[in-house]
Amino acid sequence: MVDSGATVSVLPYEVGLQLGGRWDERKAILRLAGNLGRSQAMPFFVVATIGDFAPVRLAFAWVNYANAPLILGQTNFFMEFDVHFYRSRLEFEIEPKS
Repeated sequence: MVDSGATVSVLPYEVGLQLGGRWDERKAILRLAGNLGRSQAMPFFVVATIGDFAPVRLAFAWVNYANAPLILGQTNFFMEFDVHFYRSRLEFEIEPKS
């Protein structure tokens, strides 16, 4: 989900494990708000390739919560990509930052 209102990008627990992450309670220092406010989260960095674009380093709050959605938020997804929303068509486009 691309969420322009989300301050941080959120990575679900299972996805972090699939990417080789190891949960460490001592590093679960991030405080989240909203529906995930009671969940523990730790910093998680990945080099991601989206479509045909060059790889970029993305920062996530990796959440120890099974039902958390994957959220691409302001930090740092919106710093790496320009996102254009077309509400009337229920579509969006992503392109590398200009």
